[in-house]
Amino acid sequence: MMDSRLTLDAILRRASRVYADKRIVSRGNDLAVSAATYAELRPRVARLMNVLRSLGVKPGDRVATFAWNHARHMELYFAAPAMGAILHTLNIRLAPGQLRFIVDHAEDAVIFYDRSLAPNLRPLLERPDRREAFICMDDGAPDVEPLPGSLEYEVLMAEADDAERFIDADENAAAALCYTSGTTGDPKGVLYTHRSLYLHSVGICMADSLAISECETVLPVVPMFHANAWGIPYACALTGASLVLPGPHVVGKPLADLIESERVTLTAGVPSVYTVLHQYLRQHPHDISSLRSLVIGGSAAPAALIEAWRRDFGVPVIHAWGMTELSPVGAVCRLRASMQDLEPAEQLPILAKQGIPVPMVEADVLDESGAPAPWDGKTTGELVVRGPWVARAYYKEEGAPSPLTDDGWFRTGDVARIDPQGYVELTDRKKDVIKSRGEWISSVEMENAVMGMPGVLEAAVIGRPHALRGEVAAAFVVRRSGTEPITGADVRDHLAATFARWQLPRLKDIHFVDALPKTGTGKFDKKALRAGLQAS
Repeated sequence: MMDSRLTLDAILRRASRVYADKRIVSRGNDLAVSAATYAELRPRVARLMNVLRSLGVKPGDRVATFAWNHARHMELYFAAPAMGAILHTLNIRLAPGQLRFIVDHAEDAVIFYDRSLAPNLRPLLERPDRREAFICMDDGAPDVEPLPGSLEYEVLMAEADDAERFIDADENAAAALCYTSGTTGDPKGVLYTHRSLYLHSVGICMADSLAISECETVLPVVPMFHANAWGIPYACALTGASLVLPGPHVVGKPLADLIESERVTLTAGVPSVYTVLHQYLRQHPHDISSLRSLVIGGSAAPAALIEAWRRDFGVPVIHAWGMTELSPVGAVCRLRASMQDLEPAEQLPILAKQGIPVPMVEADVLDESGAPAPWDGKTTGELVVRGPWVARAYYKEEGAPSPLTDDGWFRTGDVARIDPQGYVELTDRKKDVIKSRGEWISSVEMENAVMGMPGVLEAAVIGRPHALRGEVAAAFVVRRSGTEPITGADVRDHLAATFARWQLPRLKDIHFVDALPKTGTGKFDKKALRAGLQAS
């Protein structure tokens, strides 16, 4: 058999020739929509590769982006790896200290940023030893001044040579760099190779995975700075799916308008986005009949949200699980053939699980002794995974403790169980499990139960230190507008149907808040909630 290189430039060449007329729609900060084709993407990428060379970028250098989801970001997705550099997507929601840490740790050579985001980058200018150059991409924010000394993206593109100079890249060479959210310490870098990203693209295109194909119009709400938008841009180019890039406006009306106008068939993002969108569409109907499914990941999708989309709009939710260290998709939840005839009420508990590992990814659960736990749907332990797009080490962490088991499985830090059919169900993060008098309380299961109440929009549960019991549950609840206000007693009564009395939060530990803090990846920021409890 031929030994064909699995590299990202091969995806670009295929897209530009086989799917030349398929569209990449991009919306700017000013809501203006533009469109290009895969055929038009290729010469733009070639020109951008030459821009990088003119800036002194060399193979192996890190090329950072600080941008929303749009066409220029897509050009960088291919240009940096195709000329041998490493694409480094910076999370625009990071605190200044974390941002400085990551840029310094990665040693970025250049940062491409959206003009609207310039204020977020200003703390980087205060570093006396900064080395990176800044390139401004005008995203329609005229009232924001670019960073001093910035170069203009389109000026550089206009001046650049458009000759194609793809390198003969090794498929095992580094192509992209993403950092974890750093919820328990400093963020850690995960270095992806051309091969791992190519195989990941193949994996998520499979019918029993995200099923991205040429007939789809895909809108990734998940940011391109969050684990490469779950690999969706590369998968769309590989299969010729039309791609809709929404820019910064993805809450409520702007997202509903884009789904309607572009006839989106598949969209992907975190639960909070689709909680707000569902609420908006109930009050402001749009034609979303083109939508065949929502992919929800990043954190557990409450069963109530899955049921609400099916009941109110006939749109199935595809629950997915992954991590930055998995490039990121590891499991996708779809009903097996034997489950298709089940009643909706019987299907819902299955659809709320994280799903079956994507082909090429293996998963198992280890008990406290490190031995494999039975796949009985009851026994919990630490979830471990392995596969061709699973990290085996962190970037620049030589000599640090390995994240792998002795026999080569990656330790996820998630507590899970696996049922006899192979469905993975997360019950908590190891650091979020509430330990009360030696027994465990699952914060995820309690959160999902609270969010199943009609009067609740969002809920987060953490452990509060307790002198006698070690920890007790504390719940933070956001009430849903337009419904009868619920009380702490209502929450306790609702939880009492599924949780033991000793597991229930006390009334004083049920806090009603206007909003929940979230991390840069859209998950509930439990570290901030714990800090707030300690300070109160």
